[in-house]
Amino acid sequence: MASGFILTKKIKVIIAIFLFILFYSGIEAKAQIKRDGGYDEIIQTIADKHGVEAPLIHSIIKAESNYNTNALSTKGAIGLMQLMPETARKYGVTNPYNPEDNIEGGVKYLKDLIKVYSGRTELVLAAYNAGQEAIEKYGGIPPYPETRNYIEKVKNYGYRKSFIRHRTKIYTYYDKSGRVVFTNNRDLYLMNKKDD
Repeated sequence: MASGFILTKKIKVIIAIFLFILFYSGIEAKAQIKRDGGYDEIIQTIADKHGVEAPLIHSIIKAESNYNTNALSTKGAIGLMQLMPETARKYGVTNPYNPEDNIEGGVKYLKDLIKVYSGRTELVLAAYNAGQEAIEKYGGIPPYPETRNYIEKVKNYGYRKSFIRHRTKIYTYYDKSGRVVFTNNRDLYLMNKKDD
């Protein structure tokens, strides 16, 4: 009888462990979805607006803040894309802890870096991490271990392209006199387009 009691107790312990693992892995899976997927729509909208690839934005956010909107670095970088206060101001970010505002400013900055470095991924990422001054000082990727690790991190998070594809979206609308207008200015397009 004692061995039956011990066997029953072992089965209960095994079931309890199994249920704990099952429950815990479910919580972790939900947290992962929220952490990575909670900003998909915002990122895709901003990516489309600025012609920057969404996977690049995701990889940078993962490397910079691991999707933590409240991230604050020891150097003072803030939010999802870890914007320095002066960079945030330059790109019109009023609340760097607001995900949409932060991503918008970060992508505008990224878009400028893509233009400056002709889309060369490693130089763009090095400038995003260490600043353009460091790229100029060293004539390329600076020898900082942090910057070199950062570039590898972004690549490991899924953006492995040598060149960043950047596209300028062209909008068309008819002006008041009926002429077709082509523009790359989304705001101008939105102000003038006629709803169908």
